Formats: sequence, structure tokens, C-alpha cells
Amino acid sequence: MPHCIIEFSQELIHDVDITAVMKAVFNGSVQSTLFLSADIKVRAVPFQYFYTQNIDKAKKCQQRFIHVCCKILSGRNLEQRKNLSQKLLKQLTQLELKWVTISVEIVEMELESYNKHVSN
Repeated sequence: MPHCIIEFSQELIHDVDITAVMKAVFNGSVQSTLFLSADIKVRAVPFQYFYTQNIDKAKKCQQRFIHVCCKILSGRNLEQRKNLSQKLLKQLTQLELKWVTISVEIVEMELESYNKHVSN
């Protein structure tokens, strides 16, 4: 835990090192001190289709985005969740990406209904 899912506009593949984005999310998760590094899972999913009216007039295209949804087991207090969100956003903004909206969301998964199986 956590499951950090990075959603991003597909055009970023041409201008941004997605592996660096994933490492930034990983590092922010570690810096939160809520998790062991071995338990942090980060994955990225590009979106080919999306719609926004925020247009880059020079490029005549929609503004690109990175949205991180960090799913954690319930039991952390609001201050811990806020700290995690801030650490993730700080790591991502340090990449100094241009014409990209970055957002972070912390989602609690109910501990009592969460199940997991690891196969060998």
C-alpha cells in the first residue's frame, strides 16, 4: 500500500519522461513516512481522449494534465493524508513541466473490505 495511479494526457509521452513522473510520485510517497518503500505501487495510464476548454492558444490544443490518485487503506488521519498529498504535489512540481495541470487526490480504501492475494 499505497496504490498510486497516475492518469495523464497521452501527448505528454512526447515531451515528458513518464518514468521520472512515476519516480516523483514514489519519492513523495516515501517522504510522507506513511509507508515502507517496498509497499508502494506506482502505475501510469495515458488518456488519448479527454476534453477541457482550457486551450493553449500557441499550440491550439487542450491543456495537458497529470492526475495522481493515491489509494490508501483507511485509518490515516486528515493531517497524514494532507501531508501525503502535499509531498506528492511538491515532487511533481519540481519536474518543472510546462503547460500541464497537476492534481493529486488521496482516496481511502475501507480496510475491512480490502483483500489481497500474492501468488508465488
